[in-house]
Order: sequence, then structure tokens, then C-alpha cells
Amino acid sequence: MSRLRFAIGSTNPVKVGATTNVIRQVFPGASLVGVDAHSGVDTQPHSDEETRLGALNRARIALSVKHVDYGVGLESGVIETEFGLLTCAWCVITRKDGVIGVGGGAHMLLPESVARLVRQGKELGSAMDEISGMLDTKHQMGALGLLTDGLVDRRTAFEDIVRLALGPFVAENYYRS
Repeated sequence: MSRLRFAIGSTNPVKVGATTNVIRQVFPGASLVGVDAHSGVDTQPHSDEETRLGALNRARIALSVKHVDYGVGLESGVIETEFGLLTCAWCVITRKDGVIGVGGGAHMLLPESVARLVRQGKELGSAMDEISGMLDTKHQMGALGLLTDGLVDRRTAFEDIVRLALGPFVAENYYRS
């Protein structure tokens, strides 16, 4: 069997690292590359639908890279709920034959001080930088890591949704019509 090739629709080291960790566990020897892929949605998506669309767009762009078997898209967003503003994250994995896997999660209530800044138009990462006094938190532990004091971080949350999105590719017998 030839070596599987994955393109990740991002150059963010957290997204690339999370995807690489999971893919190499499932498909040892797979090659992975991060590519600059615009999500086609707002910098800060404000719904599950918009966040999923961003992940899908990134996956499709990644899949268009020459000599790639799979495209992976990850996107983070926020959703307004009865509890307040929550985080969300989605992963879409596409394969050349048209099979698509989707996984999502990482829902967490944001503190009102952060939610207020996001509602005013700031991206969550920028809001967390402002509140924490740190720089570039979204390329590190992210809001999840800061707001759980390291119990969960952005990378592990992305790893979980990549695993979920791999379902149709690792348990194909359940997804056949």
C-alpha cells in the first residue's frame, strides 16, 4: 500500500500538531503538510454552521494540493446559548473519492469579560490575549487551556475532533450504504 498523504488546511502549529499526532497514530508513515487555506468565513465564526463551513472550506482547499489523498480542515468558533457564549470547534476530513468525515466539540462557557469582547467584534484569541496579558494564545494553549488552568488545551481538543472525523475512514463498514 502506498503512503497516505494528508494536507491540513492551516499553518497554525496547534492545528498542524494536533492533526499530525492523531493521523500518525492511526496511519503510521503517513505524510502531512500544513497549507495556507482561508476558511471563507468570518475571522471569528459565530455559529456552529459557520464554523463547520470554515472547516469544510479549509479541507477542500487542502485536498486540492497536488498528490494529496486527504484534506483536513479545522475551525474554531463561538455560539450564543441560553448559558452565554460558548466555544465550539469542528473538523472536516475529505478524501479524493468524496468521502467526508465530520467531528465537533470543545464546547465551553466563556467568562462574561471574554464574551463581551468577542461580542464587540474581537476574535477569541485576541480577547484572551487582552484578558490574560499574554501574546498569541491561540497558537499555544488557547482559550480552553487558559480557562481550565491547563486541564484541557486547544491541541488536545483538536485531537479529539480529528479522531471523531476519522470515523468514516477507520470504521468504513458502518458507513457503507
